[in-house]
Amino acid sequence: MKWTAKNRPVLYRLFLLGALTGTLAWTLLELLFSIIGYSFTLEAGPVGFDIHVVSFWIRFNPGTIAGLAGAYLLFKSL
Repeated sequence: MKWTAKNRPVLYRLFLLGALTGTLAWTLLELLFSIIGYSFTLEAGPVGFDIHVVSFWIRFNPGTIAGLAGAYLLFKSL
C-alpha cells in the first residue's frame, strides 16, 4: 500500500500496535532468560508523557524497533 493522506491513520495504528507488540515480546524474552539464569537488558526509557490526568510510557528496546519494522513491512504488503 502506498503512503497517502487517506491511509495515514492505518499506518499510525500499525506502528503503535507493532511497537507495543515488539516491546511486550522483548520483555517476555528477557523474563524467560532471567528465569533460566541469564540476565540482560537492552532498553532505553521509559519515554512518554504525564499530564496529571492521562499518562503514557513506553520502554524502547530491540523488540520495539523490530515491531516497528514489522508494522512497516505489513503496511507495504497490504
